[in-house]
Amino acid sequence: MRAVTIRGYGGVDAVAVEDVPRPVVQGPRDVVVAVRAAALNHLDLHVLGGLPGITHTFPHVLGADGAGVVEAVGPDVTRVKVGDRVLLDPGLSCGACEFCLDGEQSLCLAYGILGEHAPGTCAEAVRVPEVNCWVLPEAVAWSDAAAYPLATLTAWRMLTTRAQVRPGETVLIWGIGGGVALAALGIAKLLGAHAIVTSSSDEKLARATALGADGTINHATQDVAKEVRRLSGRRGAHVVVDSVGTKTWETSTRALARGGRIVTCGGTSGSMITTDVRKLFWHHWTILGSTMGNHREFGQIVTLLGSGQLRPVVDRVFPLDDGPAAFRRLADGQQFGKIVLEVA
Repeated sequence: MRAVTIRGYGGVDAVAVEDVPRPVVQGPRDVVVAVRAAALNHLDLHVLGGLPGITHTFPHVLGADGAGVVEAVGPDVTRVKVGDRVLLDPGLSCGACEFCLDGEQSLCLAYGILGEHAPGTCAEAVRVPEVNCWVLPEAVAWSDAAAYPLATLTAWRMLTTRAQVRPGETVLIWGIGGGVALAALGIAKLLGAHAIVTSSSDEKLARATALGADGTINHATQDVAKEVRRLSGRRGAHVVVDSVGTKTWETSTRALARGGRIVTCGGTSGSMITTDVRKLFWHHWTILGSTMGNHREFGQIVTLLGSGQLRPVVDRVFPLDDGPAAFRRLADGQQFGKIVLEVA
């Protein structure tokens, strides 16, 4: 089958499209899905460069997000059947540790993600456990389905389970244009919050306004903390969604209201941050980490997708054989929304 792969670590020049063996059912609860569309994430760029503690077997198939049609199932599979349209939950868990048994799969002792810890979705087929397959509503297009899971699940857990955003609160979202930031904007509005977004691109800020952003800040030309306080009546943001890390952290704290919460799922500019502990305790701030989500939360976002209450923003659709070009666009950071690979 055709797949987007790497045979070693490096930059986007390491990405290739080649023929690899098609996956087959190996375990009793395995499902093989004929992929119709896959989507790229910033996570894929980290995989390109190599990740500490993870050893890949090459060629390694990239991609965490995907949707397709069930092609084969193991003898014990009851969740889906051959021919079903399915959306894939990218998170892989053991199902047996204390966290899994408590329904917190993203805290699993053996947690992994498709395309990072296992062969991914940027291929004509992928093998996944049946628990990772969710029947896809007929009204949802393949490109929307593929663009939806990882970013939306991540943002949903950040804003609902972790930060517990309430109606009327102000939420600051860094770097609008990326998948998680756009999902966070949609979720913040769904929850009744006042959403302020940042970007270095005025064009992206204008597009965010059209999607419902209540305030926009060009972080290349404006003082973000000062603008947040102006837009919030000097109170600051109740919640800051910061996955940038080193470059933005100090500003995030200056923009934060008393009793505010910073929630983070990554550090694209660097992993080391500095926080003035005096301000942390004096202002009663809360710092929250968040990774992906659990099966219950994934079910919630599938329901919202089916009802049309949440939909992803798709930047561009490339054919599978143009996978390297799609990765170059992702690496350039010019996209607004998710980059999708059309497989079928």
